[in-house]
Amino acid sequence: MSYDLKLKDKVAIITGGGQGMGRAIALTLGGTGMHVVVADKNSTTAEQVAGEVRALGVQALPMHVDVTDQLATERMVQTTLERFGQIDVLVNNAGFITWKKFADLTPEEWQLNIDVNLNGVFYCTRATIGHMIQRRAGRIINISSDSAKVGEAGTGAYAAAKAGVMTLTKVLARELGRYDITVNAICPGMVDTPMAAGTPLGQLSPEKRAQMIKLSFPLGRVAQPQDIADTVLFLASDGAKYITGQAISVDGGYVTA
Repeated sequence: MSYDLKLKDKVAIITGGGQGMGRAIALTLGGTGMHVVVADKNSTTAEQVAGEVRALGVQALPMHVDVTDQLATERMVQTTLERFGQIDVLVNNAGFITWKKFADLTPEEWQLNIDVNLNGVFYCTRATIGHMIQRRAGRIINISSDSAKVGEAGTGAYAAAKAGVMTLTKVLARELGRYDITVNAICPGMVDTPMAAGTPLGQLSPEKRAQMIKLSFPLGRVAQPQDIADTVLFLASDGAKYITGQAISVDGGYVTA
């Protein structure tokens, strides 16, 4: 018996959609019949991913969007509504990390992490929820991080911002539930993306890296972007209609509490 995800012809905005997890999310949602807005600071990669999504037989709109720019996020929402007439899913995926000990962080580095990872979620969500409230329907899926739960050394600015995203998710779930809008966060652990190359684990030799992965991750591997995309798909679907306010670790068992 097949299961209907009830996503065909719905519309999703994915920030940071031009690479890594964002690309996987765009292709996964597009594969269900959803139309996708690929929003990214890199116009070239946004267009490339949009082309891949169109090849699946759905519509895709690439957009140059800097999530730290409030006006840009408002234009993103307005353009989406002009093109598709609705927004069913917002995936706040755009992210940035500075790997430094707290004592070595500059105020500029701190602010950039807050601007991209937390303020970006604020701007994109604020621009979108009026439409969702009016329709009394919507899914907001925020990409937080296990760093927000664990407090990994060297991630002070990033972890603080992602913890803010996690708590904001809970607040929004309480405020928007009456409109049948669910708000959840996904907390990835290590994901095999370009961002991971700068991590302490990513800088180890292949042999030591493999050893550390086996020791740290009960499932014996780091996540692939598709692992995160599959969780987004579930949260966007009707199967998750009674789940809201949650921060779900997708990390191969790295965080078990």
